[in-house]
Order: sequence, then C-alpha cells, then structure tokens
Amino acid sequence: MAQAPFDSTAEAIRAWVDGWVVSRGAADPVPQPWGFTFDVGLPRHATRHVMTHADEATVRKLAEVYAAHGVVLKMFLEPETVAPWLGPEWISDGPGWLMTTPLRPSRTAAATATAQTGLADGYTLKSWKRGGVTRLLVLAPDGGFAARGQVAPTGRTAVIDQVETDPAHRRKGLGRLVMRTLQNAAYEQGSTVGVLGATTDGRGLYASLGWEVYAPLVGVTCEARGVPTRR
Repeated sequence: MAQAPFDSTAEAIRAWVDGWVVSRGAADPVPQPWGFTFDVGLPRHATRHVMTHADEATVRKLAEVYAAHGVVLKMFLEPETVAPWLGPEWISDGPGWLMTTPLRPSRTAAATATAQTGLADGYTLKSWKRGGVTRLLVLAPDGGFAARGQVAPTGRTAVIDQVETDPAHRRKGLGRLVMRTLQNAAYEQGSTVGVLGATTDGRGLYASLGWEVYAPLVGVTCEARGVPTRR
C-alpha cells in the first residue's frame, strides 16, 4: 500500500498554503488558532483566511469579524455545509477540492519543454522561472494565449497553480502538457508530492493524470462594503 502523502489534513493544508503564497507573491502566512491569515493585496482578494479547523461556531465568528469587501475565507468542507453559517454578503466560488499526487520524473514532459514535441501544430511552449516559481505559457499559432500554469516548490511539496486553457484551444492536449511539464519541473527541484486546489473545470484533468482528492474545499468572498468589523 502506498504511503499517505500527509499525516493529517492540517499538514496538507499547510503545504498548500506555503506553496500558494510563493506562487502568488502573497505575504507570509500568520498562524491562527483555527488556521492561517495572509495578505494577497488585490482589490477583490485583499486578505485570505484559510481554516484548518472549520466548525460552525468558528466559521460564524470569522464571517462576522472579517466581513469586509475583498476578504476571502477558505474552508475544507462541502459548500452546502458552510452555506447556512454565512450571511448574504459572502459569495461562494462553488465546490472545490484539495488534491495531491506523488511526483515522479516524466521524460515526455522534459522532452516537451526543450524540443516542443507533443504540441499541436503551430503551438509554442515557453517557460521561465522567477522567485522560485516556474511558469509556463502556451502560445497559439497566431501568437495569442492558449494555455498556462505555474508551480511553486517549497521543499518536499510543490503547489501547482493557475492552470488554464483558453476555451478555443481545448481538446488539444495542452492542459495535460502543462501539468506534466510542471510536475517534472517540481520533481527536478526536489519535490516528491504535488498539491493543488481544483475547481470543477479542472478536476477531471487532474484526476486523469493520477491526482486524488484529499479533502473538499470551498472559498467564500465578502462582497459587502462599509460593514463594521471587530478585529
């Protein structure tokens, strides 16, 4: 039997948080009794609170205390479980999943990154590294955007993030190419476990590549403005 990638869900969440902040250039996570807080710095995503322990009482309290425009809460529960605990100012991003996989070398991905093999005719794969994050960009034959993704290794674990394929360029294997190349890049930097947050659109792709669901995931964003908060 394969060894479980993490000893607990809390450990998996911490691995995801550590890689996510590197990937997005967010502030260092601040430990809280219920999880982590860190600043992201975007107008609609100012601060994120990730809950490793999300019971009803805690969720209700945080939703009241942090009810300000652009604040995001992430919980590892089903959306229908969380919904009754929140006011109408909190908008859900729908069902999501924390997924993991063992990272192994892929000769196909390595060859693709260097020789452009495996791409549909006319497409071009570009990659670069900045601040420890490897980024991939697939350009369409006309030079426009086709697909992208990035990976942030943080030691044993690596977080794959912002994988996206333009709808006009789907069903050409671009998503699989991006994923395999990112996994290979993380493995070459010493990571042996991959972690990501999947949406409904991406889950099928990741599952087809051997990723497994570790926990449900839901995010909610506060759309309220001028709501008094207690800190």
